[in-house]
Amino acid sequence: MGRGRVQLKRIENKINRQVTFSKRRSGLLKKAHEISVLCDAEVALIVFNTKGKLFEYSTDSCMERILERYERCSYSERQLVGNDLEPNGDWNLEHAKLKARVDVLQRNQRNFMGEDLDSLRVKELQHLEQQLDSSLKQIRSRKNQIMYESISELHKKGKALQVENNLLAKKVKEKEKELAEKEQHQQQQNHDMELQSLQSLNIGSCSQEGFNGGNIGGTPSQRPANTLIPSWMLNTKN
Repeated sequence: MGRGRVQLKRIENKINRQVTFSKRRSGLLKKAHEISVLCDAEVALIVFNTKGKLFEYSTDSCMERILERYERCSYSERQLVGNDLEPNGDWNLEHAKLKARVDVLQRNQRNFMGEDLDSLRVKELQHLEQQLDSSLKQIRSRKNQIMYESISELHKKGKALQVENNLLAKKVKEKEKELAEKEQHQQQQNHDMELQSLQSLNIGSCSQEGFNGGNIGGTPSQRPANTLIPSWMLNTKN
């Protein structure tokens, strides 16, 4: 007997549902790849499981381009149908476009962080690796540039501090020289004052000695040699 027609309905058993999802998802991705290769078609496939995990397939990793093309075609078809849309129809379309763009950017961000890589093929992983290598090169280049600029700035500050240090050292030497000259000048003045004091003392002592050599308060002066002696003192025999 041939296999009967299976009624399509939700599988209640959680394990069976997950197994069926994995099998059908693989088959769907395989069919999408086959039709893209056999018919030279651009295919974009997006699948979310019950937990919100994303599984996708796109021709040559151009999901964004295919989505933008779909949005342009959808917008053109709506314009051709007529202008019986609501006034906010354009805003709804723009909202859908922006939401799809945000979803793509969030997915790329997760991929760059190393998350949700199970659904990526080898070419997509290689493309992601190339993007990360390019980003790392740019980051290293920017880091080296900042480091060189910081080193150059530190060299300039060091030279400025050295010049300021030399100026301060020169001022200190000049100040020390000035203080030494003042101290030497002060010593010379003290020495001159001491000499003046000694000279004053010597002059005073000499004047005192001359004053004491007179008749007042001093030894009597010698009598002159031609002083006359009385005659009775000369005639001692009588």
